[in-house]
Amino acid sequence: AKREPGIEKTLYATCPKDWIGFGSKCFYFSEDTRNWTFSQTSCLSLEAQLAQFDSLEELKFLRRYKGTSDHWIGLHRESSQHAWRWTDNTQYTNVTFIRGAGECAYLNDNGISSARVYTDRKWICSKSNSFPLQGPRVLNPF
Repeated sequence: AKREPGIEKTLYATCPKDWIGFGSKCFYFSEDTRNWTFSQTSCLSLEAQLAQFDSLEELKFLRRYKGTSDHWIGLHRESSQHAWRWTDNTQYTNVTFIRGAGECAYLNDNGISSARVYTDRKWICSKSNSFPLQGPRVLNPF
């Protein structure tokens, strides 16, 4: 098979140290346990947000990596009468059912459950890794 020219140009940047890449995203699994709000603030400080997933494949990946602990993810709602939303305010497309009547979602061994915002759990951050790989940056000496 003849190699197509130009394919190498679509390289993507790798994930930062201590992050795990899957598809077009990088995920960070915390060591610490905190409430949902603190967890989101912590993700923001890493230029990320509490984990989002767009497919069952991503969800399966997160569940495989999280170990035995429950982890907060980036889904929340105002009350059990409201729709689930991601931290960027986009609506959750019901990739899978979320159990419980809480306002904040977390991953557990059975799938996704919900709880009150103030429970301490580990958390997962996510950010996109799909930006073109930059060449070496040359600093202007002037």
